[in-house]
Amino acid sequence: MSAPQVAPTETPDVEETPSSERPWVTVVHNDPVNLMSYVTWVFQRLFGYSEDKAHKLMLDVHHKGRAVVSAGARETMEHDAARLHSYGLWATVSKD
Repeated sequence: MSAPQVAPTETPDVEETPSSERPWVTVVHNDPVNLMSYVTWVFQRLFGYSEDKAHKLMLDVHHKGRAVVSAGARETMEHDAARLHSYGLWATVSKD
């Protein structure tokens, strides 16, 4: 009697990063209150971004409704969101 033959299983081409390895992100959302120049200034002040990078992120917030402004450990992202709140910006923390 011969051993049963086992066909190799196909592995999907899609690589999924386990959720535990995905970074947390701080997202700033658009609001009708803050001026665009103020949002740019806050990004420069809090994150040390250049004026060009801060302006690009502000435009993402304005046109797309949101922008990821930082990524990292959950506790750090919660701290970033709290700092943004203290400047009157609407920010949330989520998995990337």
